[in-house]
Amino acid sequence: MKIKNYLGLLILIQLILLALIVNAQLAVSYDRPSLLYRENWRKIPAAVPVTQEHISHEDLMLNLYGSAKENLKKSHHDQPVDDPYYVWSGKCLSNWAATFSHSRFLVDLRGVAKIRWRTKQSGFRRLHIILKLEDGTWLVSDRSEGALKDWKVSEFNLMDIKWYALNIDTITEKGKLDSVDLSRVDEIGFTDLMIGGLSSASSRLDWIEVYGKPVERLDS
Repeated sequence: MKIKNYLGLLILIQLILLALIVNAQLAVSYDRPSLLYRENWRKIPAAVPVTQEHISHEDLMLNLYGSAKENLKKSHHDQPVDDPYYVWSGKCLSNWAATFSHSRFLVDLRGVAKIRWRTKQSGFRRLHIILKLEDGTWLVSDRSEGALKDWKVSEFNLMDIKWYALNIDTITEKGKLDSVDLSRVDEIGFTDLMIGGLSSASSRLDWIEVYGKPVERLDS
């Protein structure tokens, strides 16, 4: 009788644990963060370099990295008539990177957080997501968007991404990381990890959207 009771208790514990796991998975699936912010650049004349003046979101700060940051261009053409206002890397003579930080909060990118953007690359350029964590750690995504003949909207589920350490001084990847904590992300941005090669070898970003949860800054 004692053995039967013991087995019954084990089965009950296993069922409870299974229920907890399923409920946790459902919670992650349905607890989808809404759009936290979108940056679409101000519709003002083209300029080199892109600056804070070109940021349309009143709470976002633009951060540029790499020795070529002064060559990153805010571009626009009158023709075709639907040409967007975008950032262009074609004149960057070395690796470059650009990020956004929110003035009031950090971002929790765990769970089903995602990033969407509209881009167009040429040549061998592939645009990657980069993150700066609150503790100063830099990450670059394995997933990217490559060469395109026309503008394309892409969506990245951050749970599916494998992250590499990023050397922000040289804008190069350093090695794959087994685990990362995306609960307190300070900056979110992009780079193609390459120099520019004018129109035939460059990256372009029209807009970017971040879907995550706001987290209070400890220093605010």
